[in-house]
Amino acid sequence: MSCSRVALVTGANKGIGFAITRELCRRFQGDVVLTARDQARGRAAVQQLQAEGLSPRFHQLDVDDLQSIRAVRDFLRREYGGLDVLVNNAGIAFKKADPTPFHIQAQLTVKTNFFGTRDVSRELLPLIRPQGRVVNVSSTLSLSALKRCSPELQQKFRSETITEEELVGLMNKFVEDINNGVQEEEGWPSSTYEVSKIGVTVLSRIHARKLSEERRQDKVLLNACCPGWVRTDMVGPAAPKSPEEGAETPVYLALLPPDSGGPHGQFIAEKKLKQW
Repeated sequence: MSCSRVALVTGANKGIGFAITRELCRRFQGDVVLTARDQARGRAAVQQLQAEGLSPRFHQLDVDDLQSIRAVRDFLRREYGGLDVLVNNAGIAFKKADPTPFHIQAQLTVKTNFFGTRDVSRELLPLIRPQGRVVNVSSTLSLSALKRCSPELQQKFRSETITEEELVGLMNKFVEDINNGVQEEEGWPSSTYEVSKIGVTVLSRIHARKLSEERRQDKVLLNACCPGWVRTDMVGPAAPKSPEEGAETPVYLALLPPDSGGPHGQFIAEKKLKQW
């Protein structure tokens, strides 16, 4: 077992995740594990970073596959005995012109962006060592989508006492309401991506609260963040930010100094706190 520190990034073979991994390889004092759903693309990304003189490790990870998540968990336990930095970056978004039926888009988007992040967190958060850092990549679109929810939904999503089970119920209800064609009457915004990111932001608040209650002495900091509008395959070439610029806020949160008292349980964009 290695005694070195270790950071892991999900969805890291391209785009923002790749840029986060590159910067962590440069600045994090320890090993960096690049994960990707596709083995070949993940290994190609590792080779690209190795050509730049960096030394990431690779492990396959499909956030939609619990067996795959648990294989990563077992790898981290076996090789390192824990985890110091977790960046939950993996996510999907359908393009506007995509012909996939809307209810299928909702199901798949919520499955990956929300439930995938939840499953990775449930398996890997117990491995986070004292003074560890957890960064969940969300979006400021979750803020604007929250404002378009019904007052009842806004109240639930902003609640300081909402449980993970209640949040799961709301995410499932969103998919079910779209499937039944009643999402507008039930007070939901129309974007499946934006609602999935509401889920990620609220999940982050819940997990941070649990850490404060159960592991206060460990000084683990967990936050959600927005990388900004970034030129990626998901968004397209018109966005103003490069992936490297998009990586700045997630990396800032991942590398918060050991003596930092915060931020914790917050939503951060451009390295600044945004009110939920």
